[in-house]
Amino acid sequence: MLKHDTLRNVLYINLSKKSFQIKDRSDLFEKYIGGAGVASQLLLEECPEGIDPYGPDNPIIMAVGPLTSLYPLASKTVAMFKSPLTGNLGESHAGGRSAVSIRMSGYGAIVIQGASERPCYLSIQGSKVFFRDASSLWGMGKSATVGKIIRANEPSSGLRTIMRIGRAGEKMIPYACVTTETYRHFGRLGLGAVFGSKKLKALVVSGKRSIPVADQKQYKDLYESIFKNATESPVMKKYHEIGTPVNVIPLNEMNGLPTRNLQATQFEHAQTISGEEIAKNYLGKRLACSHCPVACIHIAAIREPYEDEPFFYKTSMICYDYELIYAVGSMLGGSHVPGMMKLIDSIEAYGLDCMSAGVALAWATEAFEKGLITEMHTDGVRLVWGDYAGYQEALARIIEQPNEFYQALAKGTDFASSIYGGQDFAMTFGKNEMPGYHTGPAAHIGYLAGARHSHLDGAGYGIDKKIAANKSITAESVASELLAEERWRQILSSLVICFFARELYKPDVIIEALKLSGFEYTEESLRKLGEEIHTAKFRFKMREGFSFSNLRIPGRIYETPCTAGMVDEKFVRTALETIRKDVEAKIYDCS
Repeated sequence: MLKHDTLRNVLYINLSKKSFQIKDRSDLFEKYIGGAGVASQLLLEECPEGIDPYGPDNPIIMAVGPLTSLYPLASKTVAMFKSPLTGNLGESHAGGRSAVSIRMSGYGAIVIQGASERPCYLSIQGSKVFFRDASSLWGMGKSATVGKIIRANEPSSGLRTIMRIGRAGEKMIPYACVTTETYRHFGRLGLGAVFGSKKLKALVVSGKRSIPVADQKQYKDLYESIFKNATESPVMKKYHEIGTPVNVIPLNEMNGLPTRNLQATQFEHAQTISGEEIAKNYLGKRLACSHCPVACIHIAAIREPYEDEPFFYKTSMICYDYELIYAVGSMLGGSHVPGMMKLIDSIEAYGLDCMSAGVALAWATEAFEKGLITEMHTDGVRLVWGDYAGYQEALARIIEQPNEFYQALAKGTDFASSIYGGQDFAMTFGKNEMPGYHTGPAAHIGYLAGARHSHLDGAGYGIDKKIAANKSITAESVASELLAEERWRQILSSLVICFFARELYKPDVIIEALKLSGFEYTEESLRKLGEEIHTAKFRFKMREGFSFSNLRIPGRIYETPCTAGMVDEKFVRTALETIRKDVEAKIYDCS
């Protein structure tokens, strides 16, 4: 590392004691780079075995990397914790200003320990940490309102990040998220619930400093090269113009768009909810994360009359992307765009992960349709595909939890289906609700075997296209390709590079960028490190009870046609067994 690089600093905050200290952890950053690499090691250090995810011993770890604040699209923060949704590894990534603000504040990582007796929020201003009373903010209806109040009372406007939870996090719903900068989220796996368990309403981070580089001229040349590729790349232009919803039509055409709880993979109204159609009729503006020239964040402007003043209109600005459109659009059989956007807005206001919330409602709708649950369970709410008024009522009850059914649904789809039935169509993988791809076996194997059970682990949907073109591809080769991709992505997430930019940051670019930041690597040593980080995550997972043999596989994936044809159960199980042997061999070798 370069001599004056503050990346080496880790800020440890204890909410129970209202204390903090800064430690030089060059040992971690020099060996594991940053981001996911450092966070996984800190999780192993700071999270005692077998703890309650809602207990004070569950740490919140946020880490950035050496390229943050130096290069375009190195703009993510990695959060790690023990997930209250799965009881295992929790990992979530978010952009906005979060990564740049942490780096500018003088840290490579932040570790939050303990729990506050009363609601609080943290204000980190460089080397100072303030513990603020948040009693007046606790219970507020919208997380956006909390953000506005904090913005008005904290310094460093334009340089800070404001991360906060909504009522879902306060009530410790295990798929609650953390919102940052209004339109970005630490979604998936329940970081918001961990915030809530600590009575931590928000986290504000700000700072201002220079980041050292080894050679100014070489740095400028490399920056300009990356910037040019980012702004001229056809893929990046696509994400700027339409955003990730550009995937709706292609996935629908290739039988890969989960529809009505994966009863189908083609949605008859896909065109209506497509990125192109929404951009044409509703696009209000585009936004970008800090240090990103692409601006893939798309905001819809939904205009509607006030209920009590029908001649006056209000305009709501609502963020949307592919995963949200899938989760509360096609997955719920919904095509009324204003209704879909208003449901997204409500999920946002409560502070829930939208994918998990949508899949939970989809399971409940099919369970209602099949008679497994009735209006007695749903508190009089009729759950019908595409009925957004009903979904709004059900969503409010997930937050309020007026009866045992909604208490169960608030614990996640996997838990609710274990009580009320319908596990074959409860679309969860490792207890985490599925993302929006039913392209073939590789996607589902990736959800099941990925370190954080996400479509971003191994990009199985890309492998499924190869399977569709070549039916002779073996389960063993799919397993090998998934592992190789996920292990390389450990390097990308240790550098905290946005995965959309993975084609821009090839090994040679990464090696040069790291060298200018004081790190010497070869492609071989990077790949070896990626494997080591991946193994460390599974060491934690298995320590906390994860087992390949205990994975529940929804029967629905074998019943519904996909891009690659039909998913074969034997193929899936053979691939999982191949991955198990490889992962366990690595853990055994390392120990």
